Amino acid sequence: MTMLLTDWMLYSLWIVLGFMALDFLAGLYKSLRTSKFSPSLILDYLQDMLYYVLPLLLLASLSALDKTGWLVSVGYYVGALGLVLKYLLSLKSKL
Repeated sequence: MTMLLTDWMLYSLWIVLGFMALDFLAGLYKSLRTSKFSPSLILDYLQDMLYYVLPLLLLASLSALDKTGWLVSVGYYVGALGLVLKYLLSLKSKL
């Protein structure tokens, strides 16, 4: 099974990973500022990669098997939008 990432899928994946990185950096800054650094900060983002980004990549690879041509793509974009909103709210709470 090959991965089929269209341009918009790739851009949305970059946006999701960018917001993950911003959230990670905000959390790292906050934990270093309060001197409460713990390894769970890094492990949480590894878990997010497994729970959130991997399913997006699986949806992207399933889009080649979609007979309608839009059903799996809509699920991909809704998932990406949900992740962006999740990390925006997380950033808002950290700042």
